[in-house]
Amino acid sequence: MGLVSGFLDPDIGQYLLREEGEVVVDEVRHHWAAYTRAALELALGGLVLLTVPFVRADIGWVPMLVWLALWGHAGWLALREHMDRFVITNMRVFRVKGVFDRQAATMPLSRILDITVTKPFVGRIFGYGHFCFESAAQEQGLRDIKFVSRPNDRDQAIQRVVQRAGLRGPRPN
Repeated sequence: MGLVSGFLDPDIGQYLLREEGEVVVDEVRHHWAAYTRAALELALGGLVLLTVPFVRADIGWVPMLVWLALWGHAGWLALREHMDRFVITNMRVFRVKGVFDRQAATMPLSRILDITVTKPFVGRIFGYGHFCFESAAQEQGLRDIKFVSRPNDRDQAIQRVVQRAGLRGPRPN
């Protein structure tokens, strides 16, 4: 993996315990709604750029600087969201995030006590929700996962993996 691609892809595979038989059930990227702030900053930067022809020549650099700052910050926000991944495997759930510094938080399936799925009104319309994991250890890196697309499907995927692992007792007949 090259230096540039290392900053554009979180490379989930390096965190898997392949020799133990761990496989990815679902890799969750943020819903497009998580990129709304970055998109608004891009649009605002475009509007600022449109003002350049109407500004005096001696201060024409000011809107250019504001445009550059807005677009740079928007790019940073989008990259930060892109690099934040939540992964469900047959053994655990984990989250990898960070652009320059990487943070990885892991929770074995056996430690998941409860999952709260919150779907705000706007999330119900656009198909996203937020997860809140309760565990015995209260690992903060995995407590809140925001902007999860298809939250009901993801919750059911976790419940199926937990059930198949035999962590919730036998299935009723």
